[in-house]
Amino acid sequence: MAIVAFIGLGVMGFPMAGYLAKNGHTVRVYNRTSAKAANWVKDYGCSAHETPKEAASGADFVMACVGNDDDLRSIAIGDTGALAGMKSGSVFVDHTTASATVARELHGLAGEQGVAFLDAPVSGGQAGAENGALTIMVGGDDAPYQLAEPLMQHYGKSVRLMGASGAGQLTKMVNQICIAGLVQGLSEGLHFAECAGLDGKAVIDVIAKGAAQSWQMENRYEGMLDRHFDYGFAVDWMRKDLGIVLDEAKNNKASLPVTAMVDQFYSDVQAQGGGRWDTSSLIVRLPRAKS
Repeated sequence: MAIVAFIGLGVMGFPMAGYLAKNGHTVRVYNRTSAKAANWVKDYGCSAHETPKEAASGADFVMACVGNDDDLRSIAIGDTGALAGMKSGSVFVDHTTASATVARELHGLAGEQGVAFLDAPVSGGQAGAENGALTIMVGGDDAPYQLAEPLMQHYGKSVRLMGASGAGQLTKMVNQICIAGLVQGLSEGLHFAECAGLDGKAVIDVIAKGAAQSWQMENRYEGMLDRHFDYGFAVDWMRKDLGIVLDEAKNNKASLPVTAMVDQFYSDVQAQGGGRWDTSSLIVRLPRAKS
């Protein structure tokens, strides 16, 4: 069993760290809001610590799941950061959806002190984290990946090394590009069905058995028809992710016209007060059919 520090106990990190504890690992947690760390310890035991460095001290692995590049740097670098407490030969696994740039930066800094760094963003949302069914896309070197992969299997249904440092984050960007287009297409399809006087649920029951089928269709259409958007992955977070995507596209010269358009559509949802609604709320931009 490993000694694991887990940094960041939000809606994703809280259950992910819990799976490590339930599977017998010694888990040392840190969260910026200490009350969340105290609640986690109450549920799972183990210990909470006052700084990332303290949590990481003596750990075999450090797992992190925070908000963005700046949050990641703040818990990894500096006198109280996790890297300051990590021992040579340990592995830092970052589950934050962040930029490939910060992944490569931390990979380099970690390597200078004999620590491995893996960028390992996840897909599957809050439900995936709670059910231990996340998809995990990993960038970094093979040897530390082989060490860390059994731990990630505790909360991941699919874990794969995608390439060198940054490749995990780049793969997650592809994931978000595809989701953005799918949700917009599904929104327009359901809107069209409503305007045509069709039973939306009956329509989905039929077309989900054919070429139009997608995870978004099967798992989000009912909430979209009912205008109920409480599935966890917020519009604010999606806009953060799409901002990372569009910045990276400037570097690699990718042409992403639909992604850029959908990003602006999500800004419309934010303007309607829907920043905390889940991403299927794109349909609110399209007016309901008049009865």
